[in-house]
Formats: sequence, structure tokens, C-alpha cells
Amino acid sequence: MIIRAKTKNLFSGKELTAKQQANSDLNIKEIDEGATVVKSYPRRLVFELTNACNLNCVMCGRNAADFKPTVFDMDVFRSFEPLMDSVEEVTLMGWGEPTIHPHFNEMLEIINKHSARKYFCTNGMNLKKIKDAIFDYNVDVFAVSLDGATDETNGRIRRGSKIEVIKEDLKDIVRIKKERGLKYPWINFVFCAMQSNIRELPALVRLAAEVGIEEVKVVYLTVFEESLLHETLWGHEALVREVFEEAIKVGEELGIVLKLPHYVGEDVAGDKKHKDCFVSWRDFFLGSDGYVRPCMSTPIHFFEYDKDRDFMEMWNSKEYQNYRSIVNDQKKMDAPCTRCYQSSHCNWNRKESWIQVGEQFSPDWE
Repeated sequence: MIIRAKTKNLFSGKELTAKQQANSDLNIKEIDEGATVVKSYPRRLVFELTNACNLNCVMCGRNAADFKPTVFDMDVFRSFEPLMDSVEEVTLMGWGEPTIHPHFNEMLEIINKHSARKYFCTNGMNLKKIKDAIFDYNVDVFAVSLDGATDETNGRIRRGSKIEVIKEDLKDIVRIKKERGLKYPWINFVFCAMQSNIRELPALVRLAAEVGIEEVKVVYLTVFEESLLHETLWGHEALVREVFEEAIKVGEELGIVLKLPHYVGEDVAGDKKHKDCFVSWRDFFLGSDGYVRPCMSTPIHFFEYDKDRDFMEMWNSKEYQNYRSIVNDQKKMDAPCTRCYQSSHCNWNRKESWIQVGEQFSPDWE
């Protein structure tokens, strides 16, 4: 099965409660209407637990920006508990590695007291430490970033990553899942495609089948600094198409879901600056520095989060209202949105989605 960019709907891992469904229905209605003031809560809370990492990936934006280390405050996290029975999902991801947060397992425990799904994206090097928590607190879905099917390639790109360690830990998680007769966690690989690793994509699909996970998601490399321009796949459409077609055949043969970005020239955004964006209605993103932002792929700060302030007042602040009114307006959207590189919403027909050299692509860390 082939999946393209995200829709308004989120991962449907488990049936929503009546309360969640009512909020989601209203939220989708307000997105469709383009409401700037909303009555619904977001459908997803996205928390960047830290901007620090235990790896040093060659393509990471922290190599091209000044990342002052920040860590998500636990009192702030607890302040969101009243929302966790209305939102569909709590997502733990951002610029850093979420599992290195000292209270990562406790966060999963807190979410598990409520109805929201639990999702996180990890580099996989801490799976052994969080394995029990994954099952104790019923994690619904998580993604593991691998940028090669061999340790040589993956280790060169994701410096500090050990593919054999990740593979064995995932096999153990899959084994426990099967022994307990569980459907979840749903697990996928996330592969950042660039010139030096793209030919390993079919082998990564085979690795997913070997490990026993369900999906491989591909994102194109976005280049943030000149030293990586040789890795961009912009201008190499024939190579991309050749490898994707081979990976699709392998996926069909082995029953692995492939989530692929559009080919250049075939993105549904056409000649627009980005696909229709709904994150400022659907997602509430809070950075590890305590600042609310539209999403993780923008330098724009809205305001500093205040746990003592009414949530709906913040959710309908002048910053959110303005953003909702301009984000899909081709003439009025802010500068970072005109060169969007957020993998689900950017327009892969445009060079700006692939190359951000010389642009401010991340926030100024406080």
C-alpha cells in the first residue's frame, strides 16, 4: 500500500471516545470553514521535549544554527492533563531526541491515564531503556529514524546510531507484542532520502519486514548548509522514481506500507507555495524553550506559554487568529511559510522545499 502526504485526519490507532469524536468533528468543520476563532480544542498536542540529541546527524539543522539546549518543563506538561481526554493524540517530538528527557517514561504514564493516543519519534538508541514503558503505558505508535539499511551508511549519516542495536531492540519489542497478542504499538521506519543513501531504500523495506514492523516512511532531505548541497535529490527525479518504483515492488511483495512524498511535478500543491496547511487548527505545538510556535518547521514564535493562562484564550490569541487567516493565502502568508519545508505540507514541486541554505529555518533559542 502506498500513502502520500498527511490529510486532515491523524493516525487512527484506536477508536475515539465520544468526547474526542465530538471535538474532532467540530475541529474538522472549523478547518473547512477557515474559522479564525475556534471552539474546538486542537486534535493533537505536539511537545518538543528537548532540542538536544544523543546523535550528531550530518543533515540536522543544529549544525547550521545556534541551538542553545532547552528541556520541556514537567509542571508545564502536567498543566495539559485536562485536555488529554479531548485531544486525539499527544505527540512527543521536535528538534531533539525525546527519549533523553529525564521524565520521558513519566510523561507516557501521565498520558496513559487519559484517552489520548501516545506517539513519539526516536533515533532508536534508547529503545532498551524505554521498552517496558512502551508496554506498561500502551504506546500506540512510534517512529524510528534510520537513514540506511547498512550500518556503514546509516552510521555515516546518523553519527552515533548503531543499526544492529536498533534492529535487535525492535525485534524484542515486536516479539513481546506478538506474545501478548497486541495490535500496537504500530511502528515505522522514517528514512531521510539523499543521493548517498537512496539506493538502500528497497533494502530498508526488506529490513522492516525482517524486524516485523509495518511501515517505511520516506522524507526528502532538506539541505540547510552548503556543505550538503551535493546530497540533495532536487534535479534527480529519474533516480528518485527508479528507486521508489523498486521499493514499491518490494513493499507489495512483503506487505510493508510505504509512505512516500510526491515526485517533483506531481505534488498536489501544484504551483502554490505549499499544500493547504491546517496545523494552526489541528495541532498545538509547544517548544522545549517554552514558546508556542505554529509548527516545528518554522522560526516563528507566537508567545511564551503560561500554564496559568486559560488554554482557549491562548488557542484563540491574536497570533493564532492572524496565522489562521493568512497561512493559506498565497499573498499574505509569512515568509517562512512561502518556503515551507515541513514534509507533510510543503510543495515538492518547489526548490525551496529542498534547499534552505542561507534562510532562517529554526527558531532563535531562548
